Amino acid sequence: MEVSPIFWVIFCIIIVVMLALDLGVFNKKSHEIKLKEALSWVAVWVSLAMIFNLIILFQFGKTKALEFLTAYVIEYSLSIDNIFVFIMVFSFFSVRKEYQHKVLFWGILGAVIMRAIFIFAGVALINKFHWIVIIFGVFLVFTGLKMLLQKEEAKVEPEKNGLVRLLKKFLPVSDHFHGSSFFVKKEGKTYATPLFVVLLIIESTDLIFAVDSIPAVLAISKDTFIVFTSNIFAILGLRSLYFAISGIMGLFRFLKIGLALVLTFVGLKMLAAFFDFEIPVTISLSVIVSILLLSILASLIIKKGDSTSVM
Repeated sequence: MEVSPIFWVIFCIIIVVMLALDLGVFNKKSHEIKLKEALSWVAVWVSLAMIFNLIILFQFGKTKALEFLTAYVIEYSLSIDNIFVFIMVFSFFSVRKEYQHKVLFWGILGAVIMRAIFIFAGVALINKFHWIVIIFGVFLVFTGLKMLLQKEEAKVEPEKNGLVRLLKKFLPVSDHFHGSSFFVKKEGKTYATPLFVVLLIIESTDLIFAVDSIPAVLAISKDTFIVFTSNIFAILGLRSLYFAISGIMGLFRFLKIGLALVLTFVGLKMLAAFFDFEIPVTISLSVIVSILLLSILASLIIKKGDSTSVM
């Protein structure tokens, strides 16, 4: 699909304006994000994504609009897994709720840049070396099955984080927080605060999740514009989603199984496409949405400790 540069410019302007309003106006002062405010921002980001999807429908047709919607649902769903990690990281470091938004803002801004690099590189690789689709497909199936069979949640181990260890080689780290500051000067010497360490961990974990999610979206579309825009909309809506559901995450205990099945499905779809067996986007979207809805319903219906629990 040939996309005029004006569409890229308009998209980037929308994102920059929204981010500027988010941090510079609506969240200029550090404060705890309450459920009502978080849900409002979830509605804003999802609405923007759907409006953009309508623009794609009118400009590029039904197929591209379905690709965008499916890719958006996949990325947004897989991003939920990031929330588990965010909760553990903030809890481990005892980050006050009023400072969490700032960390997530800069963390996700960095994620946008990393995702852009991953997406353009991934599309270029697939276009030049079609056989790499097999590697992506096998990787996704393996990741999905591994997630499905994993018994325990991954633990937060900051001392083993490569970025944190690298930081400490070049910059001393303060023993305690200094409000919402990432850096502080003491006796003429610059120190990184624990809040900056948290930011580095958030960035590095998103990099790891991108390795899973980007190939998953590439299984739906090889169009750079579709993959990039759907990915960015999903990532930008992640902060508000975190504040909206972090307190009730325990209610959705089967969601991780659903996400694992989604990864496995898109991996198999990618492998099937290599052998010229294309699964229509409408079927893919139906399967993905059904898996997610069933996992949420199972979480709400099947009580913890129930002997009838699946898996």
